Amino acid sequence: MTLLVVDDVVVRYGAVEALKGISLSVEQGEVVTLLGSNGAGKTTTLRTISGLHAPARGTILLDGEPLTGKPPHEVAAMGVGHVPEGRRVFPRMSVNENLEMGAYRDRSHLKEDTDRVFQLFPRLAERREQQGGTLSGGEQQMLAIGRALMSRPRVLLLDEPSMGLAPLIVQTIFEIIKQVNDEGVTVLLVEQNAAQALRLADRGYVLETGTMAMDGAAKDLLVDDRVRQVYLGEG
Repeated sequence: MTLLVVDDVVVRYGAVEALKGISLSVEQGEVVTLLGSNGAGKTTTLRTISGLHAPARGTILLDGEPLTGKPPHEVAAMGVGHVPEGRRVFPRMSVNENLEMGAYRDRSHLKEDTDRVFQLFPRLAERREQQGGTLSGGEQQMLAIGRALMSRPRVLLLDEPSMGLAPLIVQTIFEIIKQVNDEGVTVLLVEQNAAQALRLADRGYVLETGTMAMDGAAKDLLVDDRVRQVYLGEG
């Protein structure tokens, strides 16, 4: 079943066309990765899906229901969780308080969902009373993902979850993403670490300067000569 559809979406910043009619789809239960160089339009794509940018043209659907033109809080209420680039945790709030903010629209499962996040991220459980701003970069990324999961999203948008993290922490983050997906959450992943992303994903898309240049099964993109040369640093 197709859960998320982005169809012929154009986004403009003034006179600059950041997305030039892109289309993509994500099936229920998939991990789909969106690859591309800096400035290709990856973050703009996620921000447009989550309602932070209004497209000049095109349609975005979640399970057949239009997201286009809806404000971010309504998009979130429909089942879209967004973990932005740079993590954006609330620095003066505790870990517990950050997680509670993720459940702002429905607190009826607060304890159950908090316990689930702490099972996924035991390190956060150890720091539950610690301020978000005092956590390490990896812990802040765990908290940002955990906060998004508190809203029980149907699809989770992840923007550069490995950015600036040590390799061991990156491995942990990717293992958690796989576990979250195995538990039924569909994932659309933007990631500079193309090799890691393609090994995790079912399918991938490649954005180049606001246009969709390639798409296919992740295993095929992983061995594609052009992808290997441009995005994997091989050849």
